[in-house]
Amino acid sequence: MGTHVIEAGFPVNSEAEFEAVRDIASSTSTTTCGLARVVDDDIDAALDSGVEMVHTFVSTSDVQIEDSMHATREDVVQRAVESVERITEAGATCMFSPMDATRTDEAFLIEVIEAVSEAGTDWINIPDTCGVATPNRFRAMIEKVCAHTDARVDVHTHDDFGLATANALSGIEAGADQAQVSVNSIGERAGNAAYEEFVMAVESVYQCDTGIDTTRIVELSEIVEEKSSIETPGNKPVVGDNAFSHESGIHAAGVIENSDTFEPGVMTPEMVGAKRRLVMGKHTGTHSVRERLEERGYEPTDDEVRTVTRRVKDYGAEKRRITVDDLERFAEEAGVERQQEREEVQI
Repeated sequence: MGTHVIEAGFPVNSEAEFEAVRDIASSTSTTTCGLARVVDDDIDAALDSGVEMVHTFVSTSDVQIEDSMHATREDVVQRAVESVERITEAGATCMFSPMDATRTDEAFLIEVIEAVSEAGTDWINIPDTCGVATPNRFRAMIEKVCAHTDARVDVHTHDDFGLATANALSGIEAGADQAQVSVNSIGERAGNAAYEEFVMAVESVYQCDTGIDTTRIVELSEIVEEKSSIETPGNKPVVGDNAFSHESGIHAAGVIENSDTFEPGVMTPEMVGAKRRLVMGKHTGTHSVRERLEERGYEPTDDEVRTVTRRVKDYGAEKRRITVDDLERFAEEAGVERQQEREEVQI
């Protein structure tokens, strides 16, 4: 699909994960990346796995330094610099991440960024590790980071307050070159910025070419849903079953006339490999019922459409899912003729 970088895993985590990262790295021409703490064994495992990029990280917020690492700020700076140097001396591309950046003292964050920049990191990733950033605050942070480094800047956002994709886009607006995203938002806690949301926002809202083959986004989402056993909600933007579905009579009537009336317009189902659907339910109107009946080969009169629509609304009000079989049953009970039946009578 043209994805630019695949962060394949944490090689030192286990033999199985090391093998998975190694297999991914050897099976694609896309740049692959391995995750590593600021620990020599982690970095060596990532390098040995065959990835082109090593993403090394260390906590920079006081709460994590003191209560997770049990270290000091001085330790953090020293280990960060030494790890960046170890990666670059090995000839790999280096990405450095100050973990929990959005809860880090600003002066110390800049100190760390300047230190690793001087040590030669290629990329600096700014993570909103606990999902507490807002778009305006995150934009300001990325602008400040860009002003203190010559390295390229990458962003990593979490969805604890539903702001991950918005924050990632704000980071790009502020000058970041890249965003770390995950298919179907899968990630720690509430997840990360969604691959499908970020790509389509950049392509459709910002009208920028990402180089991604967006027509396979739904296909990719379904593969990840199957392999991860994590169900994608129906109302998930871009890839959910309801993303291009219409039940309301007003919406359906408008979409039948012109899909831009009640869809974004700049993003169509065809762009992501999806299909538009008219859904039957208690809000369904006559336009939608007529459309669905005609799709099934019926030739309903206006009175028959109204009769079937009433049945659909009543059935949907009981919170029942209305299937094609239900619609056909309502049509038969209302005496609606099919095209074939009418031709047979005429013959």
